[in-house]
Amino acid sequence: MRMKTIYILMLSAALGSCSDFLEVSPQNAVVPANFFQSEADFAQAVNGAYAPLQSLYNNQTSWAMGEMRSDNTHFFYNNDFRSPMPEEIDEFVNGAENTVTADRYYVNFDIIARANKILSVIDEVSLDKAKSDNFKGQALFLRALAYFDLVRYYGGVPLPLTPASDLATATLPRSGKEQVYAQIIEDATAATGLLLDKATQEPGRATSGAAWMLLGDVHLAMKNWAGAESALAKVTGYALVGDYAAVFNPSNKNHSESVFEVQYLQGTSLNLSSSFPYAFVPLTPDYAKLTLGPVGSQSASGSGWNIPTDDLLAAYESRTVDKRFNTSIGFLTGPSTVSDTSYVNLPYIKKFQYPHSVFNQTNTNFPIYRYAETLLAQAEAANEQGKVADAQNFLNQVRKRAGLANTTASNQATLRAAILKERRIELAFENKRWLDLVRTRNAITVMNAYGAKLKANPAYFYLTPATYTLTENDLLFPIPFLEIQVNPDLDQNPGY
Repeated sequence: MRMKTIYILMLSAALGSCSDFLEVSPQNAVVPANFFQSEADFAQAVNGAYAPLQSLYNNQTSWAMGEMRSDNTHFFYNNDFRSPMPEEIDEFVNGAENTVTADRYYVNFDIIARANKILSVIDEVSLDKAKSDNFKGQALFLRALAYFDLVRYYGGVPLPLTPASDLATATLPRSGKEQVYAQIIEDATAATGLLLDKATQEPGRATSGAAWMLLGDVHLAMKNWAGAESALAKVTGYALVGDYAAVFNPSNKNHSESVFEVQYLQGTSLNLSSSFPYAFVPLTPDYAKLTLGPVGSQSASGSGWNIPTDDLLAAYESRTVDKRFNTSIGFLTGPSTVSDTSYVNLPYIKKFQYPHSVFNQTNTNFPIYRYAETLLAQAEAANEQGKVADAQNFLNQVRKRAGLANTTASNQATLRAAILKERRIELAFENKRWLDLVRTRNAITVMNAYGAKLKANPAYFYLTPATYTLTENDLLFPIPFLEIQVNPDLDQNPGY
């Protein structure tokens, strides 16, 4: 699917006729022909299949497409330095040439390619069965996770399930959305029976609970409420952390509430640290007022993104009672590095800001699934089946941890709105809001109304009539322009 794959295949074809000795596997180098032989080889390959997740959640694509696309966050307009790609995504004027939306596509197919290679050879090698099952389960989980990300953001996509061996297998046409979902369900279901549970799995790796959570999330997206309820009930061995702030503290990684999170590690020479928290701080010389760490006189380039919106601030029931508010959001008053600008109570994402020792290298993991989301998903699945009391119970567990009283919603319609709102607050800045709006068929109404409000505000003078005018075409992102050029069998999404 990736252009790089095609170029490698073309180069291989060109070199293949040069000499017979090129067909002999090198004995002093690691190549596919001599690599997948031992448990250590497969452990290394599985680790490599996780690696692209670090890139995905460390760069612009995750928050630009997941949060800034929604009414949760916006960018701070910088008249000194513009970065059009994420701005376009925020304002719904992005095209197929947008490199930020393309990056998500490529990274997910990188995960899929790595998982496919593992799955293509693991049954041919004699390994301890328990170890082999665990490796296989992780590869299936990662492939399912990547396809789920792709289908929600781009719709139907090519569906390679084996490594590309020639140009034909490297340039597949798009499969239908239903076919992609069927494969995700098949992979995730198989993973549930192969993976270890949280108590026995190595911290940070996919567990059977993570696979059941993924499967439940898939069924929610498909509005298969009974299937979601059944899968989510099997997410066991987890519990809410008593203190909401402790959920995100890097000294408390992979805690009881963590179902699956992207792992980062500071203080190594392996480039495993996270930098995404730096994107969320205001552009200011006064970093001492933030909790970020040793920024000093260095510039946190690219910051001023993913700024909480007034709409999100207003969604909290109580800034003083709800413990999530002060954990998630900070405010800055002081000078700005943007010309003719100073801040007065400018909100910023505080949830991921923790002290660390090296500039732009933090120890903060990124949560993909937490048990709080499991409870909210269970509430939604129960409510859509008319099980109001069960839905209230699941919802109230999350509210109680936040310091709030039980919900006053007492019927299916009011509970539906209450659950969506609770997801917005509980999972704020975890890249769930845009997908939630699309999944619940609220995106067009909510975002057009939000955009109209922004365009009526003189502070957003740079918005145009073209921004925030959503149609059905805006619910999916474009297939990258270069992919369409290199693969004639790919059809573009409508509107691009």
